Order: sequence, then C-alpha cells, then structure tokens
Amino acid sequence: MIKIKNICCIGAGYVGGPTMAVIAQKCPEIRVTVVDINPDRIAAWQTDELPVYEPGLLEVVKEARGRNLFFSTDIEKGIREAEMIFISVNTPTKTYGTGKGRAADLKYVELSARQIAQTATSDKIVVEKSTLPVRTAQSIKAILDESSNGVKFRVLSNPEFLAEGTAVSDLLHPDRVLIGGDQTPEGLEAIEALTDIYAHWVPRERIIQTRLWSSELSKLVANAFLAQRISSINSISALCEATDADVDEVAHAIGTDSRIGPKFLKSSVGFGGSCFQKDILNLVYLCEHFGLPEVAAYWDQVVIMNDYQKRRFAQKIITSLFNTVTDKKIAMLGWAFKKDTNDTRESAAIYVTDHLLNDLALVHVYDPRVPAGSMYNDLNFLSSRSPEENERMLTVHNNPYDACKDAHAIAVVTEWDEFKTLDWKRIFSSMKKPAFLFDGRNILDHAALRKIGFKVYAIGKGEKM
Repeated sequence: MIKIKNICCIGAGYVGGPTMAVIAQKCPEIRVTVVDINPDRIAAWQTDELPVYEPGLLEVVKEARGRNLFFSTDIEKGIREAEMIFISVNTPTKTYGTGKGRAADLKYVELSARQIAQTATSDKIVVEKSTLPVRTAQSIKAILDESSNGVKFRVLSNPEFLAEGTAVSDLLHPDRVLIGGDQTPEGLEAIEALTDIYAHWVPRERIIQTRLWSSELSKLVANAFLAQRISSINSISALCEATDADVDEVAHAIGTDSRIGPKFLKSSVGFGGSCFQKDILNLVYLCEHFGLPEVAAYWDQVVIMNDYQKRRFAQKIITSLFNTVTDKKIAMLGWAFKKDTNDTRESAAIYVTDHLLNDLALVHVYDPRVPAGSMYNDLNFLSSRSPEENERMLTVHNNPYDACKDAHAIAVVTEWDEFKTLDWKRIFSSMKKPAFLFDGRNILDHAALRKIGFKVYAIGKGEKM
C-alpha cells in the first residue's frame, strides 16, 4: 500500500486552503504544502488575517502552520517533493468562445496539469479537487501521459462538498467523502492511499469509492439538486405573496413529509456563491453537448427562477417607493452571498444593487466582512456602467446605522446574525418617512418592525402579515 508522506495542493483559495489545513491538523505525520501563484494570498495565509474567512479556520491553521502545514509560491518545488498533488484551482464559467456562459473554463486546470507533467521526476497521484465537468480526468490524464518523460500518474476525483460559513465543520464531520478512480489495480491502490488519509478522522463507512466519472458527475448533481429545492420554494414564494399565504408555513408543512424533508426550503432573495449557478450551467452545457436538450432545459429553469427572484425583489423596492428610486438612498444590509463568509461570488446583493443603480438609486452598503474594494469589483465586472459611476452611486459604510441614516428604504440581503439585534427604533427614527424595509432573508421580527412604524415587505408573505 502507498503511504503518503508529502502532499502538495495547487491553489490556496476557498477550497484548497481550508481542506489542506484540516488534513495537516489531522495527519501530523504528513507534510502539507499549499502553493499558489498569488504572493499576496500566500503571505496572508501566514498571518492571522487569512484570505478566507471561515469560523474556526484560523485556529486549525495556527495549530498546523509551521509544524506540517506550509504555504509557498514555489510551485515546482511543491510538485517535485509530493507523492500526492491536489488540483484546487478556480474553474469559473466561460466568458468567451465555445460554451460561453455555461461551460466551465478549464484553462487553470490544464495549466496545472502541464506544470505537474513538466516538473515531476517521480510517480504521482493527482487528485481533482476543483469542481469539474464529467470526463475532465480524461483530459488531465492525456496531458500528463503525453508529457510525462516516463513518470507514471494516477488521477483521482475527490470533489468537495463544503458549505461556505460551515466549511471547517463540514471538513471535520463530513456526511461523506467521495473518491473516484480507475477500477484497475493501480487506480484502486491510489484510491486506498487517499482513503487512508481521510480515515485518520472520517469513519470508513462514510468514505465512498466510485468510478472516476461517477465521482465527477456526483458533485454537479448534488449542487443542482440543492439549488433546485431553493428555486422551487422561491417560485412558491411569489404565489404566496399573490394569495396572502405564508411561504414559511408552506415550507414547514411540506418539510414535515419524510419524503421531502426540511432542508433547503428557506425562501429568500436567491442563492449565490461559487458553486450552485456555475455547476448547474455546467450541467446544462453537458446535457446540450450530449444531445439531451429536454434535460438541459429542465436544469436551466433552476437558474432562470433564481435570476427572476433577485429581479423581482429589486423591482418590489422600486414599485413600493412610488415607482421611482432616482436619487433616493437605499440602504443595503449585507453583500456576502451568505452569512459567516466574505465570499461575494454570485451574491444576490450584486444583482439587486445593479438593478437599483440602473434606476439611478443611491445605494449605501454595510457588510461586516466584505471590504469596499470587493463590492466595487463585483459591480465593475457586470460592465453595466463605468467604474467612476459605480463609485459615485455606491457608498460603503463601516457600521449599519450610518448606512441607514436618511435612507428611504432598507434591503436585508445577507442573513448576518447581527442584523437581528440592531436598534431598529434608532434606525427608524433616522430614516425618511414612510420608512420601508425589505427583508430578503426573512430573518427579522416583522410584527415588531411594523409596530415601530416600518412598512415591511418579506419574501413569500402577504403585505399585512
């Protein structure tokens, strides 16, 4: 059996950094090196101001850092010394060429594979950790085998199933660990080598071993199913508002059915993050590629419904404020796509803000973890207006009370716990009247807010609730 003594992870982002930190913590006999081309990111991992915010992550990193966990920009050295190499680089949706807007952009994966092939001087196990389309491993194998100079490579798929905000807990107590590989003696030996690492802290019955292609597809399908549930309940939220039903009551009623269950039935302004939309679009592209247009259309509707929910929320703000928000101050509470993370990728706040800015609103934002630079970058990426216009129309605050002062309306778009305990009487007294509040996450006490004097709108609830 192969005993791994050195691991290298290419990519020090949201997946690679936390995953390797936990492996290093639980496997002190294994040297774990995380490499990245971004020197600022690597430098941040070596401080107490980590580039990734996750509850509990700093404590894990500090325990292992300098002992058997290292961060470096020397990618070639990391590759040469490791017996096992994780590829954990970004795989965004393509913004150009064939598959634009749907297919995964695999250029960073390919570059990593080529660098491994050119640098390796001994046999390696290469582990796909990035979210990848089915049969990407075949492409990685082809690159490695053609450029290997006699070095043998075995490729595994080990997709992550982390939820941002709970990533450390998910890593320490996973529902399952999925490892896919070739069903050959060499492939099965590689699967066992990775299984042995996770078995340091994960019960073996939770480590699922599959074929390579099944593992790759399982990641996309898992995210698609979860996102489908969110879009399904969000579609019902629109119907609830039209009929004065309560979406939370409907969700509770159907969630008690053991065949359905209660998870991912929380209606909101829409899902975001790095995986859900990207993985569904990737699934849609794969279905189209393999000549399954009906299947592609089915999954595409999940994304369409999510976009509709964000647009519907923004439009509700505009219509409630007498059909115009021109030069009106709108306070946006939250920018991260969910609480307990500083990740803003595909955050609902970006698209709601963009919609409001298109109607010439003046948006003032407070988020406890997201810096102003990230917010401006998110808006600039949409190219809806010039960077100068975005900076003029979007103002970022260091506290929620300044963001809400003199506002015509407040929109809660991230479910940060601190928003539940704000002094809402103080906020109400500082606002323009009538004072509107739009709860895009249904986290506040709406009855209490109405008692204060707010005009409250909540997702999936009648105006008088």
